[in-house]
Amino acid sequence: MAGLHCLVTGATGYIGGRLVPELLDAGHRVRCLARSPEKLRDHPWAGRAETVRGDVADAASVAEAMRGVDVAYYLVHGLGAGSGFEDRDRAAARIFADAARAAGVRRIVYLGGLTPAGIPVGGLSPHLRSRAEVGDILLDSGVPTTVLRAAVVIGSGSASFEMLRYLTERLPVMVTPSWVGTRVQPIAVRDVLRYLVGSAAMPPGVSRAFDIGGPDVVTYEEMMHRYAAVAHLPPRFIVRVPMLTPRLSSHWIGLVTPVPRALARPLAESLRHEVVCAEHDIARYVPDPPGSPIGLDEALELALKQVKEARVATRWSSAGTPGAPSDPLPTDPDWAGGSLYTDARERDVDASPEALWRVVEGIGGENGWYSFPLAWAVRGWLDRLVGGVGIRRGRRDADRLRVGDSLDFWRVEEIEPGRLLRLRAEMRLPGLAWLEMYAEPAGPAGTPGGARAHYRQRALFHPHGLLGHLYWWGVSPFHAVVFGGMARNIAHAASRLEAQSAAPARATASAGGARAEGGGEGNPPGSPHDPERSPKP
Repeated sequence: MAGLHCLVTGATGYIGGRLVPELLDAGHRVRCLARSPEKLRDHPWAGRAETVRGDVADAASVAEAMRGVDVAYYLVHGLGAGSGFEDRDRAAARIFADAARAAGVRRIVYLGGLTPAGIPVGGLSPHLRSRAEVGDILLDSGVPTTVLRAAVVIGSGSASFEMLRYLTERLPVMVTPSWVGTRVQPIAVRDVLRYLVGSAAMPPGVSRAFDIGGPDVVTYEEMMHRYAAVAHLPPRFIVRVPMLTPRLSSHWIGLVTPVPRALARPLAESLRHEVVCAEHDIARYVPDPPGSPIGLDEALELALKQVKEARVATRWSSAGTPGAPSDPLPTDPDWAGGSLYTDARERDVDASPEALWRVVEGIGGENGWYSFPLAWAVRGWLDRLVGGVGIRRGRRDADRLRVGDSLDFWRVEEIEPGRLLRLRAEMRLPGLAWLEMYAEPAGPAGTPGGARAHYRQRALFHPHGLLGHLYWWGVSPFHAVVFGGMARNIAHAASRLEAQSAAPARATASAGGARAEGGGEGNPPGSPHDPERSPKP
């Protein structure tokens, strides 16, 4: 059934961002519904898919997005969205179900959570209870529906994988909660995507939930041991402590891993009960190819390989942070929204604009912020303490950014390659904040023997109430060190990068001159410097 018209919600998230290219490669047409379509602009597949603006909580936009659609994928949920998320998930699912039925959609496909056998709905964690309820609402829609129920998804950038990776790598000795002894059935993200794509072609008479999982049933403790083996780490020593509740566990996870407490808690709560597949009926409709489902060790190896090769397509932080601001950036000419504080810095740079841009685009993550490291670390820890994302989300890609990427406690709001990077703060603040960085030529023809590029930097803050004003004036004495040092160090880093890039070119030119002086013959065959005869290391 190639050539179906598919609607994908949650395309800015971890699974949705990976599903879209899989559907396109399978020959389907794809329409993405997103609150911020610009976040999808820089994805490699953006030119092949249609993107419309809308929200699953807005009935009018959902109804418009459903027009002409054959299969509708529901991949949104309120994981880590704070109190009231169950009501919001319930309302959005009903809007989606009603719109699909009214539009004559052939099938709804939903990815939910695997629920433990024998546990009443009231005994489930709020996260699992909500996922199960959304599945039931969609199944009752009158539209044939496929509900896929998965436990722990293993893939580069998934929240479950990042939590497992950081806990195992950073803690050779662990004091752990009792849920590490709970049995789970993890599944590779590659198999999740295969089932999602294959579900589009299910017969009209099939409308039910399917358990999906890999071939291994393990405890979380065993998963940590097996990760250590795959990652070539020494064996981990694990001690279980029964008094560590999911709430305390979430604080522990938040301290050790990049996964914030708001997201870690529902993940931990979901592991209180055994989550193992009761059936594998999905194989009747989406047959398993040879070698599938993928085993745990192979899934871990594949995920680690993607991380090491910096080929992480999406991350758990790809989706917008719940409660993050979305107001437009205040503009100087016509903005009338109250106070706007600005810290502006400029510097001439003895480097090309291209070298300067490489430094700007590479900021954050392992490269740091070219400023007072302790100040950034402290700010990140303070954000974690009040339930924020902190500074450890890092980067999806070490060298390239795209709109919508999370970058430590910022998110890329706009990027003009070679010129502008604008970041929006997602830390807990009494106001809205942005950071802009520009890489520009120093002049029409540069300055001979001097600066060839110009760096501009603006930090903007729109305070909310008296607390916002007090916050700005409380931190402004440190701006000379933090923002001034950033501008200075970025300029120096660009100059160093330019010098390093020029060194091999000078060496090549020098060697070429020497060969020219010697008659242009180079090294005669068989000489000690003949590349074909040199001993290999």
